[in-house]
Amino acid sequence: MEHNPLVASLINRLIRFIAQALGFRLHADPLPTHLIMALIVTVILVIFFKLTVRNLSLFPKKMQTLLETLYLFLRNHVDDTIGPDGRKFIPALGTLGLFIALANLIGLFPEMSSPTSNINVPAGCAIFTFLYYHAQGVKKHGFFGYLKTFTGPAWWLSWLFAPIEIISQFSRPLSLTVRLFCNIYGEDMVIIIITTYLVSFIAPLPMMALAIFTSLLQAYIFIMLASVYLAGAMASEH
Repeated sequence: MEHNPLVASLINRLIRFIAQALGFRLHADPLPTHLIMALIVTVILVIFFKLTVRNLSLFPKKMQTLLETLYLFLRNHVDDTIGPDGRKFIPALGTLGLFIALANLIGLFPEMSSPTSNINVPAGCAIFTFLYYHAQGVKKHGFFGYLKTFTGPAWWLSWLFAPIEIISQFSRPLSLTVRLFCNIYGEDMVIIIITTYLVSFIAPLPMMALAIFTSLLQAYIFIMLASVYLAGAMASEH
């Protein structure tokens, strides 16, 4: 069952109260926990960037320095993976990476849960990535030109290469989904078991420290694979 943190319960109670005031009766929680937590992560990121970027200066403060460091890290990664032309993908990749990172980490706070520990959220991120890099490939090569990249080096080998490429393409979102979901779900379950059945304060600390590292690592792996897929879509041949 999905862990139901206090903040999700309060939001659902508020929605039910408003619905009853309007004459509607809701017998179940109107919003699932993972959706509420995903919306909270989104709101946190929007507020954070709104507050941070409005006071940019030539001599950056701590938060501006952090953001510039993250941007340079992502820019160098995109340059190495896709090339300088890939910098136009930084907004999409950066937004996706920050969302996944914060969604992974938020479950480490009391009375919160990671939306990525529910398979629907990783699946949504994977489907977005799948559609995005294919859309960029079609945008660059044209629809039929992009389809030709799946037929192999020679047209007479298309009967062999096309099925392999189709299977490979559709396995990518599945791989992205399962990898992210299993890692974060496993971390959350281990921490819950330790805090519930073992020492509730000291014992979880090493696991939580490891969870911080793996949460950031999983976000990076997701972005790294998305960049590789974009590089393949933008290339003339696979």
